[in-house]
Amino acid sequence: MTDKEEIKKEKKNFRPNVAAIILSAKYPAKCEIFIASRVDIDNAWQFPQGGIDDGETTKEALFRELEEEIGTKDVEIIAEYPNWVSYEFPPTIAQKMYPFDGQKQKYYLVKLKKGAKIDINTEIPEFSEYKFVPTKDIYEYITFFKRTVYKQVLRYFKQEGYI
Repeated sequence: MTDKEEIKKEKKNFRPNVAAIILSAKYPAKCEIFIASRVDIDNAWQFPQGGIDDGETTKEALFRELEEEIGTKDVEIIAEYPNWVSYEFPPTIAQKMYPFDGQKQKYYLVKLKKGAKIDINTEIPEFSEYKFVPTKDIYEYITFFKRTVYKQVLRYFKQEGYI
């Protein structure tokens, strides 16, 4: 990133956010990652994520968001990405998310506990369907504007030997 690009990015308003890369309960014997299709954007698959409330730690936000979005917080944290990462919204989403230009995120790699039940039919559903896919297949689904961040974070967890 050039100095000009870095300065421009610093002037952006990024929403603090937490995201979960969820491994199935079969991990480590089988490495499958949870992805879900958003109800409000056609063919936009992603990891569960959400805003961090005032006074909330990233871990508290993680468990709250998982319960709100997939109906369970029955997970075990495997690892945390060491840095915040950010991305900008495409214009159509930026309009809906005003005053935010994008999100800065803290990523967690988590594993569903044995017997955990996923229920995306939550109070305010965010997802219409979900599936577990092998890591190599993730990018066939993930929405375009999140791919760079996903690649960065997944590469780190792979290099660290988690996936």
